[in-house]
Amino acid sequence: MHLNTLFFLLLISGLCLALGQVTYGDCCLSYVEKMSLSTQKHAVNYRRQVTDGDCNIPAVILIMRKGRVLCADPKEKWVVQLMRKIDKKKRKGFKKIPLKHLP
Repeated sequence: MHLNTLFFLLLISGLCLALGQVTYGDCCLSYVEKMSLSTQKHAVNYRRQVTDGDCNIPAVILIMRKGRVLCADPKEKWVVQLMRKIDKKKRKGFKKIPLKHLP
């Protein structure tokens, strides 16, 4: 009986540790300091990381053409400029379709 209880507690504690480690998979833990202009051209999208829950630093998560992900400091001037460029590219891509061409 005591062996079963001990095994159960060991199993539960191992499960808790495993689940606790998974939660940090999508968080930025550090920033890239610089990014060349040629590398910035490959950024196609971004999303913001806020400091609630498991993520402990604010960040801008840059998504590159081939799916690579880089983390940047949202306070940096070059990051703000890059986010504006990405937003501008997105707006250009969504041109209005004339009504006569709609089904």
